[in-house]
Amino acid sequence: MCGRAARCIVAAVIEVRQLTKRYRHTVAVDQLTFTVNPGLVTGFLGPNGAGKTTTLRVLLGLTTASAGQALVGGRAYASIRAPLREVGAALDANAAHPGRSAANHLRWLARTNGIGADRVVSTLELVGLAAVAHRRVGGFSLGMRQRLAIAAALLGDPGVLLFDEPVNGLDAQGVRWIRQLMRSLAAEGRTVLVSSHLMSEMELTADRLVVIGRGRLVADTTVGELIARAGTNSLEEAYLRLTEDATAHRAGGAW
Repeated sequence: MCGRAARCIVAAVIEVRQLTKRYRHTVAVDQLTFTVNPGLVTGFLGPNGAGKTTTLRVLLGLTTASAGQALVGGRAYASIRAPLREVGAALDANAAHPGRSAANHLRWLARTNGIGADRVVSTLELVGLAAVAHRRVGGFSLGMRQRLAIAAALLGDPGVLLFDEPVNGLDAQGVRWIRQLMRSLAAEGRTVLVSSHLMSEMELTADRLVVIGRGRLVADTTVGELIARAGTNSLEEAYLRLTEDATAHRAGGAW
């Protein structure tokens, strides 16, 4: 329940059920099943080509599954009437048209989902782009474009958030900012799924980890449990051992 001073966040569970995606003779995702719950930052890890981005694209209706399902709150993304109000995603820092200003990019997205112009202003302030709101995106650094992608994900104040390598292009201050942002979003009760290759950041940020290799689930556990089971002192070493084993063979199922 929400008190008078508390914000009510309606967050949905992400469910990936026996998801398979084939591209001709290549299986990018192979009978993948996992759940992402509200109130946690869940790290989505795996080597290049493991199927992470493909899974996120299926979740967002950008790619059609060959079999299985990827659902948000029990629904396919394509069936959500105003998706930005329920699911926010930052998959590509270069998604905004370079000829548009940051403010116009967000205004265009807001109009398509019935979001007020005041939310554009507050979101630009939140991500630190208020001072450059009317500059063209083509003149932005990679870090600024990354912040704009995150702004687009936050625009509808959604309960579910998906991030793909969100710290790319950010300086040390920006990395700390996105880490704190993701943790605060989860603390509000939102569902946060973050794909990343930076194990040091995931060790500081994530509550749970979903690790895949060759399109299959390798581990679904907490950061501490993964490190303890590997008998190492860091997530990076535990991850490397786990994924090296997974690429050689998949014995005994997922953790």
